[in-house]
Amino acid sequence: MKLSLAIVALAMAIPAVSFAQDSTAVSNGEYPNTFSSGSANVSPFTNQSKRFNDWSISAGAGVPLIQSADLTSIKNGNGKNLFGYSAYVSIDKAITHAFGLKLQYDRGETRQGWFNTKDAAPDAKAVGARTQYDAISLLGDINFSNLLRRVDNHSPYRWALHGYAGVGTIAYRAYQKDIKGQVLATEVKPFKFGSMFMQAGAGLKYKINRRLDLEGRLMYVVTGDDEFDGGGDKYSAINRREEQVSDNFFNATLGISLKLGKHESHLMWHDPLQEIYYKLDVLANKNQDIEVCKKGDADNDGVCDDWDRQLDTPAGARVDGAGVALDTDLDGVIDLYDKCVTVPGPVENNGCPTTPTGPVVETETKLEGIEFDLNSDRILPSNTPILNNAVNYINSSTGSYSVIGATDTRGTDAYNQKLSERRANNVKNYLIKNGVQNGKINAVGKGEKDLKYPECEPATKCPEWKNRANRRVYFEAK
Repeated sequence: MKLSLAIVALAMAIPAVSFAQDSTAVSNGEYPNTFSSGSANVSPFTNQSKRFNDWSISAGAGVPLIQSADLTSIKNGNGKNLFGYSAYVSIDKAITHAFGLKLQYDRGETRQGWFNTKDAAPDAKAVGARTQYDAISLLGDINFSNLLRRVDNHSPYRWALHGYAGVGTIAYRAYQKDIKGQVLATEVKPFKFGSMFMQAGAGLKYKINRRLDLEGRLMYVVTGDDEFDGGGDKYSAINRREEQVSDNFFNATLGISLKLGKHESHLMWHDPLQEIYYKLDVLANKNQDIEVCKKGDADNDGVCDDWDRQLDTPAGARVDGAGVALDTDLDGVIDLYDKCVTVPGPVENNGCPTTPTGPVVETETKLEGIEFDLNSDRILPSNTPILNNAVNYINSSTGSYSVIGATDTRGTDAYNQKLSERRANNVKNYLIKNGVQNGKINAVGKGEKDLKYPECEPATKCPEWKNRANRRVYFEAK
């Protein structure tokens, strides 16, 4: 009988191993299998793709007590309890963090009736019995702790409540003893009609370490057989004492589980929601609140003093991103006071030309230009209005101009020299393309030797806005 049960256990375990799946879902770049869950981020099941152990072996021992039968273990006739013994071993597979399967073998002996069959019958009316059983079953395992655990619980996760239920086949020999002696009352072979049974219960697990779990279980076994208690034939005088047609018993056990695999954690001890919330907490701790306008905005121009280059902007003046009042035509008169915003003119004439026609007499020897990103010679789209105004100014001027490129102090002298030349030439080409005569401008690169803020040597000594101001192209009259 034992050999037959072992063969069946092996036969039931092989399909579970063959179809077991536990993947971290790492994409392999292939089109997703439409017969799977539909996720595009899937990979074949391999040991390399696993993050958690999912196999374990469990064993334990306990005490069975027949509770619902004609002959019971709990104060049946003599006011005493009769304790039997049981043992189990199982192969466990975690399917998800909250559900698994167990292929379990149980062996034990129940004791029931008026007296312990190890003793002599006290009188002619006393009947005692014992039942030796072997059972194999397939149990579903639900991890209630992973289903019901609060996601904001940051305490160590070492206890888990599990629920079990399943069906199987049971074989037993029931012996009955009275004053005449002991006889074999009933014998049921495994895998026979009527030998099916079911059991259900709960267990409380404690995680000792990454390899071992300790578990206490209380299972309720429904045999489906009225002769399991040793009362003999179902029509015997003993089995007619009660109306129930199934002899059932409790089985309280204490066991240990050995978790198999090379990974640090077992799947049944992993809570995905807790992991997600932990990662969110880590990100939240890394984020620092940015204090905007720590020094305020003294001139109330909408640009914080931390990066405002002009802290005394007149009230009502439009400013750029650096807090500098706009001067669209680059004539030295800000737009707030400029009567001719788009046409250059002298300061004494409120920014308007002194003559309605003819060339403008050159009064400025240096015109501010544009700034560049770090290690770049690309003209930014935000600078094209300034360059378009420069086109108008240079064309209306009587003189000629040098387009001068400069850099900050990052990089070598040779590199910065070439970078400043590229910046100057890009601006020169833009001006010529937009109508400036080629003979009125030439490009000059001065590298890092023409700093607007000389104190930025090296660049780490200055705030970034000063270094950006050093990366520029401006116009100088010849």
